[in-house]
Parts: sequence; structure tokens; C-alpha cells
Amino acid sequence: MESGYAWVRLVAAVCLSTLGGVGLWSIVVALPAVQQEFGTLRAGASLPYTLTTIGFAIGGVVMGRAADRFGVMVPVIFGTVMLSAGYVATAFATSMLGFAIIYGGLIGLLGSCALFGPLVADTSLWFSRRRGIAVSLCASGNYFAGALWPPVLQHYIETVGWRQTHIGIGIVCLVTMLPLALVLRRRPPVQSATLAPLPGGRQRGTFGLSPNAFQALLMVAGVSCCVAMAMPQVHIVAYCVDLGYGAARGRRCSRSCSPAAWSAASLPAGSSTASAASPPC
Repeated sequence: MESGYAWVRLVAAVCLSTLGGVGLWSIVVALPAVQQEFGTLRAGASLPYTLTTIGFAIGGVVMGRAADRFGVMVPVIFGTVMLSAGYVATAFATSMLGFAIIYGGLIGLLGSCALFGPLVADTSLWFSRRRGIAVSLCASGNYFAGALWPPVLQHYIETVGWRQTHIGIGIVCLVTMLPLALVLRRRPPVQSATLAPLPGGRQRGTFGLSPNAFQALLMVAGVSCCVAMAMPQVHIVAYCVDLGYGAARGRRCSRSCSPAAWSAASLPAGSSTASAASPPC
């Protein structure tokens, strides 16, 4: 554990999470153009993001089970292919409903979900003394995506249109992420079945709660976090367009949220807590 390979693996995981995190950011930037082309109201234009996050939540559990059984490389490769296929397919959508279903199914349920939770959990298996900072760095990939992708997407949406931009995203993700996924082919080292007790007989890492209760609290915290962030993250670009500031100004506002979120996510978690990292919002 904590070998040179473990750190190389962490770098690959952060890159994968950053690239795959586009699934939660592309619709934010493309929303004004998509809404205008399909002639729908803002509520209808928000449906793709809603379905994407629901798919992300459900798919994350499924992909986590797959990672436990086959190793993390398998769901990462599968998610990469589905993510790329989803972006190419959205370019040919003829209605807002079809666009939303593709986003929720291929990009959320089968794509981006494999590039966050499974990678964070897998990273925790390769570190012991520096587990907290390693997990935090891996979880920060989604926020790096929020800083990297919006200006790139805005540029190409303005120059070639949102359909061609989505095709480009699909190609870039496939070409860059598949080689990175191969770095994860090695299975994690065997974990010790028990952890040494802490001084005074205190329980390790769960604050005296049962594992199920602790997991439930983390889920509530994650939902609460993302509910608070959903409104500014999803609607800030379109709102700036409505006010006459332009999509570029909205994109900068959206992008500024990511460094702050990254700073919070990068605070090292306790080394005994395997995956208590901030969820992507």
C-alpha cells in the first residue's frame, strides 16, 4: 500500500474523474442553447440535469457493486463507453424529452456514475497512512471538471453549436479515458479484516454509530449539500443570459463555484474513513 504505483493510480483516477465529470457540467453550459432550439420553458430544459443526477445516484450503487466483483477497471471502461455514446447520441436528439432521456440514461445512469463513487472507494484501498488526503484528492476530480469544462464548452457551443460540441465531448472522452482506465487493471491489495482499536476503547471512524446509521447520515448530508448547490450550479448560466449579461459571464460565475467546492472537498478526511468524501454537486 502507498507504493509508487498507488500514487500513479491516484493521478489516473483524478484525471478520469475530471474528464468523466463533464456529465454533470455540460448541460449547465448548454442549457440556454438547448432551451432555445427546442422552444421549451426553463422547467422543461432542466429535465436533463434532473434525470442525470437521479441516474448518477442509482448507477453509482450498481457500478460500486460491479467494482467490488470485477475490479474498478471494468465499470470505468463500461462507463467511459456509455458516456461517449451518450454524448454522440444527444447530438441527434429531435426533442427535449429524447434529449433528457439520453442524458439521464447513457450519461447519468450508465456513464458518469462510474467515474466518481467507484474511483473514490477504490482509491481508499490503496492507502493507509495517507488515505484521507488520497480520497479527498480523488473526490476533487469532479470539481476540477467544473473548473475545466465550462470555458471549453462555452467556446465551442458559441463557435460550432451545441450538437457538434456534444459529439466532440464523446470523442475526447473515449480517446483520453480508455488508456487511463487501463492503469487501474491491477486489483487492490488484500485488506486486513480488523482494525486496531483506538486508545480508550473508542470505535474507529464511525463516531459511535453503527455502519448503517453512519452511511444513512452521509447520504442525508450528500443530498442536503447538493440541493443547496443545485439551483446556482444548474441555472446560473441561463439566468445570466436572461439578465443580459451573456452566457460567458454566467459560465465564469458557474466556474467560480468549483474552486470553493474543491477547497472544501480537499480537506483531508480521517484516514480511517474509507470514503466519507464530499459528493459531487
